[in-house]
Amino acid sequence: MPRRREVPERKVSPDLKYKSELVSRFVNCVMRDGKKSIALTMMYDAFDIIEKKTNEPPLKVFEKAMNNVKPQIEVKSRRVGGSTYQVPTEIRPSRKVALAIRWILTFAEKRSEKNMARKLAGEFMDAAEERGGAIKKREDTHKMADANKAFAHYRW
Repeated sequence: MPRRREVPERKVSPDLKYKSELVSRFVNCVMRDGKKSIALTMMYDAFDIIEKKTNEPPLKVFEKAMNNVKPQIEVKSRRVGGSTYQVPTEIRPSRKVALAIRWILTFAEKRSEKNMARKLAGEFMDAAEERGGAIKKREDTHKMADANKAFAHYRW
């Protein structure tokens, strides 16, 4: 956290094909070594796979998957008098999106499909249907926060 002033939030320009800032943010996270064109190709290939398999608009499936994976609450460590408590706190909207993107990417990379486009498509479809690794991660986060509800009064 900066001491002097509030850091302004950077605006991400929407992607060209779907005109979505969320897709653009996801592409920026998929990107490795500054190769954005490869990341865009991966995303658009994943969207084509989703469209073929589900016969639904891929952007709708993607947004549904992102909304399903976004956590509402998480635990943060708080030191009080020599002992550390896991205090449940609500998450600000930008962090919700960042966590959802990170979790989907992490679990997509662990999948056994042939290439990254197929892995992403599979994870998006699973997340849209409330299953898969990213959904399990969100559920675990919520369970942890629920289990530590007794320490909520330590919230700062």
